[in-house]
Amino acid sequence: MTGFLSVTVFPLLMIVAGAGDALSMRIPNWLTILIALLFFPMAFITGMPWDMILLNIGVGFGMFVAGFILFSLGLFGGGDAKLLAAAGLWLGWPDLIPFLVMTAFAGGILALCVGLWSAINVASEIKDGSIFRRLGSIKPNVPYGYAFAIGAILAFPQSWWMPAGIV
Repeated sequence: MTGFLSVTVFPLLMIVAGAGDALSMRIPNWLTILIALLFFPMAFITGMPWDMILLNIGVGFGMFVAGFILFSLGLFGGGDAKLLAAAGLWLGWPDLIPFLVMTAFAGGILALCVGLWSAINVASEIKDGSIFRRLGSIKPNVPYGYAFAIGAILAFPQSWWMPAGIV
């Protein structure tokens, strides 16, 4: 049971966070806190060494700082920054780079889709004025929590799809 929980809790909570962000453009604080806090009992139950726990805490803190730099630059929402930190806590150093790369790819595809959807909607709504002036003012909101969920699931090494042979 412990093994099952240790490989499903994080991916499932990231799916909930990503779906919630996609539907409401918000990632609730309680969910991000839950994701972060559940790392500790899972680490202790699975026998993670103390040095690895401390390294994961350091990675989580580093992602917290990086996320809030991106938030202060207007590139992320606050919930995205906190979710990035919680995911960094679970993934730690070995899986951080695959997580960030996969998140960037997923986020890029998501941003292209959202931008295209916004352009189609703007083009259909324009009644008067220049379409080029209107397209220049588009700043669609991208639910980046969705990209974090995809990146985390793909980078999480002991997740539920590994026994099925899906890599």
